[in-house]
Amino acid sequence: MDIITTHTNTDLDALAAMVAAQKLYPEAVMVFPGKLSRNVEEFMALHKDALAVSSLRDIQLEKVRRVVLVDTKNPRRLGKLAEVLSRPGVEIHIYDHHPWAEGDVRGTVEVVETVGATVTLLVEKIREQDIPLNPLEATILALGIYGDTGSLVFTSTTPRDVAAVAFLLEKGANLGVVAEFLGRPLTEEQKSLLKSLLLSARRHQVNGVKILLATASVEEFVVGLALLTHTISEIERLDAVFTVVEMEDRVYIVGRSNVAQVDVAEILSPFGGGGHPAAASATVKGAPLSLVAEKLMKIIQQKVRPPLTAAGIMSSPVKTVTPETTIKEASRIMMRYGHTGLPVVQKDRLVGVISRRDVEKANLHGLGHAPVKGFMSQNVVWVTPDVPVAEVQQLMIEHDIGRVPVVSDGRLVGIVSRTDVLRTMHGDFPSRYRAIYSGHVTAGGGNISELMHQVLSSREWGIMRRAGEIAAGLGYRVFAAGGVVRDILLKASNLDIDLVVEGDGISLAEALAGAYGAQVRAHHKFGTAEVLFPDGFKVDVATARVEFYEYPAALPRVESSCLRHDLYRRDFTINAMAVDLNGEHFGNLIDYFGGRQDLQQGLIRVLYNLSFIEDPTRLLRAVRFEQRYGFKIEPQTLKLVHEAVRREVLVRVSPERLWEELKHILTEEKAGRMLARLHQLGMWSFAFPGVTYWEVQPVLHDLGEALALLEEWGFTPDNERWLCYFIAALHWTDPETARNLCQRYHLNKRQTEKVLVTLTKWRSVLSQLCYRDPVRMSELARALLVLPREAHPLILTLLDEEWLRERFRQLLLLLRDSKPTVDGTYIKSLGYRPGPIFRKALDAVWQARLDGLVQNSDEEKAFVQEFLRCHGGEDSHV
Repeated sequence: MDIITTHTNTDLDALAAMVAAQKLYPEAVMVFPGKLSRNVEEFMALHKDALAVSSLRDIQLEKVRRVVLVDTKNPRRLGKLAEVLSRPGVEIHIYDHHPWAEGDVRGTVEVVETVGATVTLLVEKIREQDIPLNPLEATILALGIYGDTGSLVFTSTTPRDVAAVAFLLEKGANLGVVAEFLGRPLTEEQKSLLKSLLLSARRHQVNGVKILLATASVEEFVVGLALLTHTISEIERLDAVFTVVEMEDRVYIVGRSNVAQVDVAEILSPFGGGGHPAAASATVKGAPLSLVAEKLMKIIQQKVRPPLTAAGIMSSPVKTVTPETTIKEASRIMMRYGHTGLPVVQKDRLVGVISRRDVEKANLHGLGHAPVKGFMSQNVVWVTPDVPVAEVQQLMIEHDIGRVPVVSDGRLVGIVSRTDVLRTMHGDFPSRYRAIYSGHVTAGGGNISELMHQVLSSREWGIMRRAGEIAAGLGYRVFAAGGVVRDILLKASNLDIDLVVEGDGISLAEALAGAYGAQVRAHHKFGTAEVLFPDGFKVDVATARVEFYEYPAALPRVESSCLRHDLYRRDFTINAMAVDLNGEHFGNLIDYFGGRQDLQQGLIRVLYNLSFIEDPTRLLRAVRFEQRYGFKIEPQTLKLVHEAVRREVLVRVSPERLWEELKHILTEEKAGRMLARLHQLGMWSFAFPGVTYWEVQPVLHDLGEALALLEEWGFTPDNERWLCYFIAALHWTDPETARNLCQRYHLNKRQTEKVLVTLTKWRSVLSQLCYRDPVRMSELARALLVLPREAHPLILTLLDEEWLRERFRQLLLLLRDSKPTVDGTYIKSLGYRPGPIFRKALDAVWQARLDGLVQNSDEEKAFVQEFLRCHGGEDSHV
């Protein structure tokens, strides 16, 4: 086990260094060694669901094999963790910007250099290794550098720190968030001016936005009005702050905004000011302070837009439980819908909240049968729908809570989670538990109708257009969803059309089929249907639904739902997008979970952390999509893969479901790479129990090339391409193991026979093909014919010399092109009765044809007549 840790009384720069180190050591666990500073406690209260940081009590110290130390190397600052450093066999890696001192520990890796912040050293490594950062991570790392360098003004700041910050800004670091958690010392002049500003401050509420306007007048110029404005913003915690100060012969204005509804650059533009929406300034000459302040307030009242409120980001409707609901049932509901907590409601009134932590503690003590009322929190913090998001955020920090119910007229109407709040700050960040985005349905995806028109065939385009028209007539909404959207964005062909209907999917399918003269196959239990066209083309139609799992690895149950829930049930973000097919909205991309961004970055990402536990077959699917598109499984998802494999969740999957996914892999063009990845991730033994991967690895690696070469020669296996890989995977296996696997995956008798024949015959066939002395082609043909066509790629892969491959090609050509023209009818015309002699004669002429002894029909007839004269006998004559 690897851990990442830092000094006790952990401050923001130490936390940021831990986050940066985990990018370099993705398998390591971040561990707080002890107490946290106040600002880190506040930061973690809001971000704990986005940062997986453990405490000492969560770690089995005896299992630690490597310690990554950041921002310290002094064992006295590590608390109990210092004991681990002295144990034999524990590897120590150090990243620190403090000078070496007596008593410091030494490490096998030591990155100790004089820069302003430890985070800078780690950012340089991240940049060198081209490791991706999302905006949240970039913001946290920037927070560490700004904290350690006094916002880049301490004398210890180096150009390397500035370069690191510039890199993080390019990666989306949010300076507004950084500013919320930082502060720096003030000069005496600044303190005096700050006091004057605070005493004069007047609070205003404009369109629900809380604004502070402070004025002051000093004789001499005081630097740092922007810093003082920021400090007031931190102290007052309002939505926007404006300071207006008369210094010498000018009036200086500075504005700071913490909300999108206040664009301070726009507000200060009439004064000739400049900046950006969150920070701007202006200088006015020749006007008295009072008039400038009065004019500013009038502009503010005109320009401020209503704020984003709880109603705008809450999830609704809300899954609830009653006080009498058991802990076990509450746990099932949380797993079912991906929630981390549930409101407790009695007679439509909110009476408490039960969290996942509460449920886990109760289950740990064997109290799954107990009602939730004994474990729920009754002092519920709630808000009304019109409360600004900033206030919701502050409540979460103050009370260290992860969700805030939204109540209107005493009734629960929604709930706001940490994830909802963090999305307003950081955009679509990848949290440990990705909840459904609850903003506008387009989720910023834009319109892709032009791209659809380019990629789709005229038929597919027409079907989507017609589906939208039919939905409008029925009062429904319809969307193309899942893989079809992914393939459109990738400009891929061979699209399967999947439609999701907010309404009755089967009714829409019937209407669509009627418009095209097609048939419908309905599945009323699942609310799905297939529209079957006469030429075999198919369109899948589903009622928007949410699937849940009664227990891990179970088949899903289905409930009616809306589009966002339907997309949330899917396996990966790249498959959880939809396109609106309705009227004027046709072509609007709906992307709640950042699927398009993951496509662009080449990432396979699950939507929530129980994804592989609920449906372990997604493990195989992750590998299939990763290798098919040349993508990467993103780090957090990869951790979940490792954890699911460690828990052996695939054991609980039925052989039928496992085979369905495995067969998809074996059919893929890059099946060899996929099987190698399965082995790398520890899944091979679940798919092929009893088969040693390294015995077949060389063949599986080259089998795709062999299949391509056979196709180039004009030879392809039957429709069962997957069987080529299945045979190759088992060719070193004993017959009993192979037969058991065939039975496990329900191969039919013919398929099983092909596998077993190959197992027993491939060595002798290979030996004859590799015989260097002259050999008759008929002998080689007779040997090869004992093997099924699906074994040909295996044989070709094992032929490692060019002359052998050419011999094999010639042999296949002869087998295909040397079929005799004479048949049993000709032999019968010679006066012979049907019997064994027919087969002998035809086999003989076939061998003669292979060996070049006969070339045409006349020679074949002469050969057959001579053969019958010598071997036919009198009993064969009519």
